Order: sequence, then C-alpha cells, then structure tokens
Amino acid sequence: MSKYYSIHEFSKIIGVSAQTLRNWDAYGKLHPHHTTISGYRYYSDEQLNQVINVKPKNRITIGYCRVSSHRQKDDLERQIDNTEKSEQQELVEDLVQIITVFSCKLQGKRANKAKKLIRELIQEEVDGKSHKSNVDTKQCTEN
Repeated sequence: MSKYYSIHEFSKIIGVSAQTLRNWDAYGKLHPHHTTISGYRYYSDEQLNQVINVKPKNRITIGYCRVSSHRQKDDLERQIDNTEKSEQQELVEDLVQIITVFSCKLQGKRANKAKKLIRELIQEEVDGKSHKSNVDTKQCTEN
C-alpha cells in the first residue's frame, strides 16, 4: 500500500518549498497524486522515488565575483576557485579530509598502544631483575 505525503511533508523530504511544489503543479512539472475536495495536495511514494532519482539536466552555473579593492584580490581568487569546483570535486575533498582525520586518530591510538606495550615490557624487565636479585641474595646467605 502506498504512503501519501502532505505538501509540507513532501517538500521537506525533497528539499524544496511548498510554494515550489505548487508552482510545479501549475507549470505541469509535477502534479500531486491527488487533491482533496478542500484543495490539499498529496504526493505518493512513487512520486518521491521519481523525484529523488531524477538526474539534473545539464545546467550552466554562472558566478559573479567582484572585489572592491586590490587588497581583496585573494578573496576574488578564492571565490573563482570555489565556483569552478564541481560537486564531485567538493565531495572528494570532503572524503579526503574525513579519511585524513580518521587516519590521524588511528595513528595516535597505535602510538599510545605501542607506548603502553613498551612500558609494560620495561616494568616486566625491572620486576624480573628485582626478583632475580632476591633469589641471588638468598643463595648467598644460605651458603
């Protein structure tokens, strides 16, 4: 059985405003599954899947960047770099950053584990020597 979403629920899920959905209905882009007698629009699960799986059409993004002084030239260059990045590039950069953070944390844990192991070995060595010296002392006193 299909689930139906009110216009507000549907708009939140797909990330557009309810007004955008009303406009899409008026322009014929996406009609609600059904409209009640009182005018409430409802959208189905099938429509949700359809909207989520829609590939965006080829779009051209036009960016307008400006600076008001020569000192802000670096800001302009940063703006240009940001507008030239594609969504995939940004995603890759985010993933690299996440991997780097986890890698550093893992290295830190390994270093702490190694330090702990070294401390334990040193302590065992110290404990072993003190035990051995006690045994040697006993042997000397018995003779």
